[in-house]
Amino acid sequence: QVQLVESGGGLVQAGGSLRLSCTTSGRTFSRNAMGWFRQAPGKQRDFVAAISVSGGSTDYADSVKGRFFISRDNAKNTMYLHLNSLKPEDTAVYYCAAKAVIGFATSRLDREYAYWGQGTQVTVSS
Repeated sequence: QVQLVESGGGLVQAGGSLRLSCTTSGRTFSRNAMGWFRQAPGKQRDFVAAISVSGGSTDYADSVKGRFFISRDNAKNTMYLHLNSLKPEDTAVYYCAAKAVIGFATSRLDREYAYWGQGTQVTVSS
């Protein structure tokens, strides 16, 4: 059974930091680009960051650029999202995802991701 499991969410004060992890099992995603998305209450799911197979190419939403950093360790089947300088507007459920198609290109489109985790809550207090 293919699983993506997020962890590391929690409650943090504005200006604080968190590190989210996404651990995969059931198959390897070392040949799939992966990404992070988030969904705030009452809002649509938005792209946050994406990373290529090797980790050499990354992409970020403008709202998190310079504050969040995505990385992956294929040997550990794990992807990370480092959240720094957090703001109350970063409060959301964060989801990790793996693209359906094997390949190198990152994507901001959630329809290109076939595998999703259950999400982890990040709450930033002001």
